Amino acid sequence: MSKIISKNINRLNAPQIPVVLAILDGWGYREDVSDNAIKSASTPVMDSLWHAYPHTLISASGSDVGLPDGQMGNSEVGHLTIGSGRIIQQELVRISNVVKNNQLGMVGELKEMADSLKKNNSTLHITGLCSDGGVHSHIDHLLGLIKWASDNGLKKVAIHIITDGRDTPAKSASKYINQIESCIKKFNTGEIASICGRYWIMDRNLLWDRTEKAYANLTDPEIKLTNISPQDYIKKSYKKNITDEFIEPIRISENYLKDGDSLICFNFRPDRARQIIKSLAKKEFLDFERKFFPKLDLVTFTQYDPNLSVKVAFPPESLNNFIGQIVSENGLKQYRTAETEKYPHVTYFFNGGVEIPLPGEERHLIPSPRVATYDMEPEMSAEELTISCSEAIKSGNYAFVVINFANPDMVGHTGNMNATIKAIETVDKCIGQIVNATGEMGGSILITADHGNAEVMKGPAGEPWTAHTTNKVPLIFIEGEKRKIPNMGNEIYLRDNAGLADIAPTLLQLLNLPTPKEMTGKSLIKEIELKGYNKVVQHV
Repeated sequence: MSKIISKNINRLNAPQIPVVLAILDGWGYREDVSDNAIKSASTPVMDSLWHAYPHTLISASGSDVGLPDGQMGNSEVGHLTIGSGRIIQQELVRISNVVKNNQLGMVGELKEMADSLKKNNSTLHITGLCSDGGVHSHIDHLLGLIKWASDNGLKKVAIHIITDGRDTPAKSASKYINQIESCIKKFNTGEIASICGRYWIMDRNLLWDRTEKAYANLTDPEIKLTNISPQDYIKKSYKKNITDEFIEPIRISENYLKDGDSLICFNFRPDRARQIIKSLAKKEFLDFERKFFPKLDLVTFTQYDPNLSVKVAFPPESLNNFIGQIVSENGLKQYRTAETEKYPHVTYFFNGGVEIPLPGEERHLIPSPRVATYDMEPEMSAEELTISCSEAIKSGNYAFVVINFANPDMVGHTGNMNATIKAIETVDKCIGQIVNATGEMGGSILITADHGNAEVMKGPAGEPWTAHTTNKVPLIFIEGEKRKIPNMGNEIYLRDNAGLADIAPTLLQLLNLPTPKEMTGKSLIKEIELKGYNKVVQHV
């Protein structure tokens, strides 16, 4: 594997003039002010930057990030696309193609599992997020698994539903339960064994009390059965003002996980599936006390954690020459920082699925506040994150800095308009400090987002909108006095009709590093002769 090396860069023996990438997670663009937390907020910093500096709108959804047309983007896909500088066929598309072509039976791990289930007459358990949100999973994959089980003559099939209400409308679970029940009836295979809201079973912030509650519902034989239909349980929850995301775990059949059973988790996004799978798979486990630990044959759709001994149906495809790798191979130091909610995105996902830091890559995690939902603390940890990142920028140690502000996305997901406005105003203030720190060093900064969210707070029927959007996202470029674009003598504008894949080539141009052939994105920067345009950097 050849390395992409530049001979004309300032390496570690001198203070680094930084190139900064600031990702405002969930900060989409929509002109209409109605139900728009971003337009409704006071954002003097972002407003002034937008008017004073080169800017454009870029696509962050659908085929421009390797998803189906019309599919909203998400943080994992967004950071992967930004960091790799190319459009990658995402797991949603990859797996959907296998399901549509009725090829699940050709997947080696599933074929082995089917053979074992038939030989041992044991139970197949299937779990995952049951919706068409397409962020963590897709219900079509579950329906495909039910058909696959039927095709293989498997009758002992238990489905453990995880309700969404975050990437889908808050009260949409009945729609998906109907689809599951119809599929069970059509193929005469399986039953719904339990229901649990994603709040409990899909935590990613080490709030193990939530995971423990979901784990017990799956494994504890002493859990009391509830004589209620899935649909009636959902209706009963709504009457208590409990929406899909927060549905309390309930068991409605005797089919809990037992020794010798098999389990498939069909979530394709790893981050919110790791904790529950770790608790089910890892023999040495200290995060909570497990009363029961069944020995399972466990298959996950994608690789959640390389350190877990589980089979993977769709192994990761390796990426080469992503931006972090190019920076590292050229002897430059880089700094990645975010709070807990988005830390994997600026590290693991940004590096194309590489967990271990690259040579010269330093990472700094700021803990997210431990609250039930982030509308309770919309500022999150943005201030602490800003202070630490500003210090890193001004240290002169790093040529490349990546920071993610989680607030617009995480508070936007609550559907709370007032809290999301507060989140936006917090980030606006913080980004001003990051711009100032970059300017003090003479560095350049790109400000953008990975997908939309906070610009739409209500759905078509006036219901709270907690999901992402397909709107474009803003991108602002501020050229530093000491980090000017190499060989660019005229005035600078940014291209239209661009996407997230174009960000890495732009950053490499700013760093005076070559763009590898694997990056299919193109630099956003274009040169235009225009007298009288003011290029002087003015800090906010």
